[in-house]
Amino acid sequence: MTTLPSLRALFAAAIVFVLTTVSITTSATVSVVDDSGHTVTLAAPAQRIVSLAPHTTELLFAAGAGPQLVGVSGYSDFPAAAKQIPSVGGSGQLDIERIVSLKPDLIVAWGSGNNRRQLARLRKLGLTLFESEPRSFEAIANSLERLGVLVGRDEGRLQAQQFRQQVQTLQQHYAGRSPVAVFYQIWSTPLMTLNDAHIVSHAIKLCGGVNVFGQLKPLVPTISREAVLTANPDMIIVSDEKGNGLERWRSFKRMQAVVSGNLMTIDGGMMNRAGPRVIEATRTLCEQVDDARKRTTKNASEAFKKPNETSK
Repeated sequence: MTTLPSLRALFAAAIVFVLTTVSITTSATVSVVDDSGHTVTLAAPAQRIVSLAPHTTELLFAAGAGPQLVGVSGYSDFPAAAKQIPSVGGSGQLDIERIVSLKPDLIVAWGSGNNRRQLARLRKLGLTLFESEPRSFEAIANSLERLGVLVGRDEGRLQAQQFRQQVQTLQQHYAGRSPVAVFYQIWSTPLMTLNDAHIVSHAIKLCGGVNVFGQLKPLVPTISREAVLTANPDMIIVSDEKGNGLERWRSFKRMQAVVSGNLMTIDGGMMNRAGPRVIEATRTLCEQVDDARKRTTKNASEAFKKPNETSK
């Protein structure tokens, strides 16, 4: 029979074992490769993190690092808790002094959206940066996993698994559908869109759509109204304004998108950010593309019948 002193000794030993294990886990070196190809190494999982873009803020929260965030960039408005975290300026113009004062052990930056000179300055000051630039669904899942490693939490891996499953479900559901020519507008003045390297184009492709300006070289091309009229897309999707961006197109009565009634809007905050919510927006996008597909096919069928009916 085990005596009381023996039980106390066993209990004490268990506590020592747990504390030792926790110490090893929280102090172990962690290392990943970021989206710019640089190896990012921390002596221990990050405890004070600054996010320099709305999409990186969403990724960090999804990876379980919300409690470790001490600073975020402007427009970091999701989840709601992000609004309570001190701002470090806009993505393109950061408050370097503010960032330094927060003493972060990890900064998650936006490769193409942050000021390159400011990022170089942060590195020169000895701060550790992870550059984020996910441009595909798999890159988002991989980002969740890597950020999970850097913050010492398992949520990133679990969220990545769920994200991949949702992508696969959508791919299987919309595979093999007839193509729909899509003009995706992100801004009206100047008129701007996105090319095929952007996550939005991956979403359009998954839904069976074709980005009519996907082959342009800039990631965010500025185009003319005449270019859109010449492309004559089957549908137009506006993500910049609450439907107001569609008004400019309604007067072009011969444009296929107008003829078929395929002028639509989508939540740009969800669709244009390369974060976990993009899969929810993609689900909505696919439904819109499918509706446009049906209306365009019906319109083409009716147009084909008219000459025959007239000749009778």
